[in-house]
Amino acid sequence: MLPKELKERLQKQIEENEHPREEVVNVMYAVQNHYGYMSDEALCESASLLGLTPLELEELATFYDFIYREPVGRFVIHACDGAVCWMFGEVSVVDYLCRKLNINMGGTSKDGLFTVLPSVCIGYCDYAPAMLINGEFYGHLTPARIDDILEKLRIEHCTLVPDR
Repeated sequence: MLPKELKERLQKQIEENEHPREEVVNVMYAVQNHYGYMSDEALCESASLLGLTPLELEELATFYDFIYREPVGRFVIHACDGAVCWMFGEVSVVDYLCRKLNINMGGTSKDGLFTVLPSVCIGYCDYAPAMLINGEFYGHLTPARIDDILEKLRIEHCTLVPDR
């Protein structure tokens, strides 16, 4: 299942590490970056590369918030639901995003663009309330700012995808 080049690169990466298990997160990210999420099949193959059982890798995959075990949207929003964001937020970012995108927490918008996941803390407390989208921080959120960010991402996505 894994493409030959990716599999060879991961095998080399694992072999070069004195403690191959330290590559677990890197391997999961590489596989996820290739497929968009960590499917059951990809998890089993990754476990085999690492010398782990699928159950051992499943335990790690479900521990990390940034490893996705199900397909996600083009933009994965980690909405901070930590105490600081909650205290300084004039709106619950998670609740607002779910209402705005008409999805439940953990869901993906009908257009497949946005998945909203709650995070206990994203470490951006100075800019609370905050969220993280595909690794980019957004802070001092208000409903209007969230709307602007979502619209900007929709426009950027449309310019990246040619008309059919």
